[in-house]
Amino acid sequence: MPDPASPEPEPDRPPEFVQSLERGLAVIRAFSHDRPRLTLSDVARETGMTRAAARRFLITLESLGYVSSDGRLFSLRPSVLQLGYAYLSSFSLAEIAQDHLEELAEELHESCSASVLDGDDIVYVARASTNRIMTIGLSVGARLPAYCTSMGRVLLAAMDAEAMDRYLATANLEERTDRTITDPSSLRNELVRVREQGFCVLDQELEDGVRSVAVPVRDASGRVVASINTSAHASRVTTEILSRDFLPRLRNCARQIDVDLAGRQY
Repeated sequence: MPDPASPEPEPDRPPEFVQSLERGLAVIRAFSHDRPRLTLSDVARETGMTRAAARRFLITLESLGYVSSDGRLFSLRPSVLQLGYAYLSSFSLAEIAQDHLEELAEELHESCSASVLDGDDIVYVARASTNRIMTIGLSVGARLPAYCTSMGRVLLAAMDAEAMDRYLATANLEERTDRTITDPSSLRNELVRVREQGFCVLDQELEDGVRSVAVPVRDASGRVVASINTSAHASRVTTEILSRDFLPRLRNCARQIDVDLAGRQY
């Protein structure tokens, strides 16, 4: 008899699609910086599973060493880091960017980061932090929506026309501040502008009080593979300072990463 907690794969998925793996990963993703410890009911609610199904996945993950439990609350174990380490250890960009970002952060006395596009989000792959200007906790592996981040807009601007159309038709453009662009047409115009000028200055669209500037990172073929940025508090740094003083140094940093990345690819 079919398990009611295991519906048929969606039509656009291949017949080899393993839904149980998808659901196990969904349980891991239910935990977050804000919710590091969850009850069985919490996990079921976050994943849309029945309590029985969620319990089976939690017990399996606990047996594999990825989850721990005190009998009521579940939390992730350090073993989960192995899942991401395999990617980071094989992704030379993260290693290359980290050294250059640390030098830039020391020079500018502001936080600097590198990210890649994953679906509708950016994922931080390297970060050099000098202070904490955002209420959002940011570290390697952190995710933020691409549409309202400077690095995200640089990466979205590098999409071809068809991919951009798909993104703008489906993206959830929520208002993060009263400055956030939430109209698809306006966002398209902004992405075109970012593509033409080769950088993005973002003024408090993700969080009040935070401004940033981002530029692309390219591989040996010239393809945009990542983006780097530096961010600062609006009380200290104007958008003019970002463009006049920060942007040239950020571009120089990106060029150095480009060269080192190309060297690793040959």
